[in-house]
Amino acid sequence: MIWALVLLIAVAVIVALRSNRMQEYFSAQGWSNPLSRRERDTLNKNFEFYRMLPSRSRRIFEYRVKRFRETTEFIPREMPMITDQMEILISASAIQLTFGFDDVILSHFERVIVYPDQFFSTTSQRFHKGEVNPRFGTIVLSWRYFVEGYAINEGVNLGLHEMAHALQLENVIMNDEFGFMDDDDIRMWQALAGQEMEKINNGTGHFFREYGGTNHAEFFSVAVENFFERPMEFSEYNETLYRTMCRLLQQDPLLLMKSI
Repeated sequence: MIWALVLLIAVAVIVALRSNRMQEYFSAQGWSNPLSRRERDTLNKNFEFYRMLPSRSRRIFEYRVKRFRETTEFIPREMPMITDQMEILISASAIQLTFGFDDVILSHFERVIVYPDQFFSTTSQRFHKGEVNPRFGTIVLSWRYFVEGYAINEGVNLGLHEMAHALQLENVIMNDEFGFMDDDDIRMWQALAGQEMEKINNGTGHFFREYGGTNHAEFFSVAVENFFERPMEFSEYNETLYRTMCRLLQQDPLLLMKSI
């Protein structure tokens, strides 16, 4: 009986130690290195959001990048392969958007398809730079436009745009990550977004690009691009909308900028 109890405790300890929460804790404390030095160098050289994080948060970010990468199938199209660097940076774009939530890594989207440039979508019968297909759990990206999006902070970022679509869908898909956004904040967001879309469509809007007036989903993705790339300008333009987005995503890029 005692040996059975000891065995049960040992199994429970092993399961706890191998859990995502515990592994993330080990990473946060610096007791484990989820990414290699080369992979960390890739983030440090190419990912401004990562560079702005405090050291403990960087280690958590690294763990979540590793977890996203390990649970996602990366599929090349019209190109021979997807490099380690590409996988790290695409994973980082997903974690940048979900970093405010405790355990959200867009688990419904198990595949990322990467094209070298624009691609023809059989769904819309048009050329696209990116798209999200919830039916097949797939995010599709043009690598050219992904890189261009992170090269300049101008409020146009393909990686953030498509990950924002995936985030909204993940919030309503019935799985372990369902309903992580606050309903009251969503309702507030929708009301404020409607006002901004009306400005865009009647020609009086000047901060968000015209594509944001297409529908609520596209406005959310366009707003996400500006939230991370132009947070100060966004806040000055419409502080109520910016603060609502801070609550929705549970993070504030302005605080990161001020902490540097």
